[in-house]
Amino acid sequence: MYKTQPRFFFQNLFLAGVALISFSCCSRGSTSETGGSTPSTEVPSASTGSAQVWLTTYDGSAKLQKQPDLNFSNASNAFQNIEVDESQVYQNIDGFGYTLTGGSVQVINQLSAPKQQALLQELFGNGENSIGISNIRLSIGASDLNSEVFSYDDMPAGETDVNLTNFSLAKDQTVIEMLKKILLINPNIRFMAAPWSPPVWMKDNGSSIGGSLKPEYYDTYAKYFVKYINAMKAEGITIHSITPQNEPLHPGNNPSLYMTAEQQRDFIKNNLGPAFRAANIATKIIVYDHNCDNIVYATTILSDPAAATFVDGSAFHLYNGSISALSSLHNSFPMKNIYFTEQYTASTSDFGGDLMWHIKNVIIGSMRNWSKNAMEWNLANDPDFNPHTPGGCTTCKGAITVNPNDTFDRNVAYYIIGHASKFVPYNASRISSTQAGNISTVAFGTPDKIVLLVLNEGSNNENFNIKYKGNWAPASLSAKSVATYVFKK
Repeated sequence: MYKTQPRFFFQNLFLAGVALISFSCCSRGSTSETGGSTPSTEVPSASTGSAQVWLTTYDGSAKLQKQPDLNFSNASNAFQNIEVDESQVYQNIDGFGYTLTGGSVQVINQLSAPKQQALLQELFGNGENSIGISNIRLSIGASDLNSEVFSYDDMPAGETDVNLTNFSLAKDQTVIEMLKKILLINPNIRFMAAPWSPPVWMKDNGSSIGGSLKPEYYDTYAKYFVKYINAMKAEGITIHSITPQNEPLHPGNNPSLYMTAEQQRDFIKNNLGPAFRAANIATKIIVYDHNCDNIVYATTILSDPAAATFVDGSAFHLYNGSISALSSLHNSFPMKNIYFTEQYTASTSDFGGDLMWHIKNVIIGSMRNWSKNAMEWNLANDPDFNPHTPGGCTTCKGAITVNPNDTFDRNVAYYIIGHASKFVPYNASRISSTQAGNISTVAFGTPDKIVLLVLNEGSNNENFNIKYKGNWAPASLSAKSVATYVFKK
């Protein structure tokens, strides 16, 4: 993964002493990024005629903290309106989450058994102190945030294994055991997987870095995917979707593979799709899995009828380009799904800047542009941003930092995802919500509740009404803050 996300530093964006939203009277959390309190101790089920509120501020003085409820009425005021309209329904939502890298598992396994279980329950459970992660992305073999490079069929130099006789998940056994623990907490969690590189003997440069898949191994590599999916299934783990290659246009990572759109199209059309069909594999094939500055890649594959018949949709990152590209692709191929699969937060960036940019683009932006999910990058690492491969990312900051004293800290990506994952379940629908000026919004509907995310990017407090079914709830959101509002239908 090529980490060239622009630095979105905000100058003079937050003055000391900025007030919390005007209706807030709750206790404040830690002001440090990595500290912070656990989520609210109240279960997010809304009260009739009122909206529950959770707040995170730019300076971290509130982090996913429960606020006093708002009351709906039809009393007049001069505030601007955010109108929520459940009659306008867009895409169904798969959920929100992170990539569980081998490195994440390695550091989480350093926690004592009680502390590890508490962390997993907080991340993946649906209780009052949990954030309800519903999507996990996995690497097929090593990613660059593993401590070493490997595939599931490594061979001595100069040797090949066309029949995949030596295929084995052994080097990912600790990941598999962690996934089993997670499934005990949330049996419905959805797994997406992507390779960073095939076995090097399949590549034209014989290296884990770069190179392309040799055409004579297309069929073998397709069978490699089938073996992976079936081997995971034998472990009790269903892989719901795969992409043929993580960041196929970035061959400089370790590991990585360069795969053009035409190569991926032909691999899916002639090898991967038919192999899935022959093996009765229901796992979805999702193309591209790279930046929003290039929708031609996905278009090349989706425009080919023979390839497109095997393809569920396209996946994107946002280290380059605009999130609006997702809508452009949706408009061209409305029957194909869109996914947002990765965005990192950096060791060199700050809590408030990342909070603003990621909520606007990764959460609100991806959802308003037809994505079925939103995922941040790495789940966990240590205080030095390890482990990683030689040449792998050295500045990628996990949602969780695992410390050597059997403690863990919650970083900004925890709250970015938590503002959605805690409240929006699998198969919720995005519905219409208006936005204007410094206010960005996205809304979701379930059979019994409405969830509304509101971001105030401005330097001043914003007063507004949440308007729903002819009533409205007056609200005030402080400068540089995000709030999630939950209310019954």
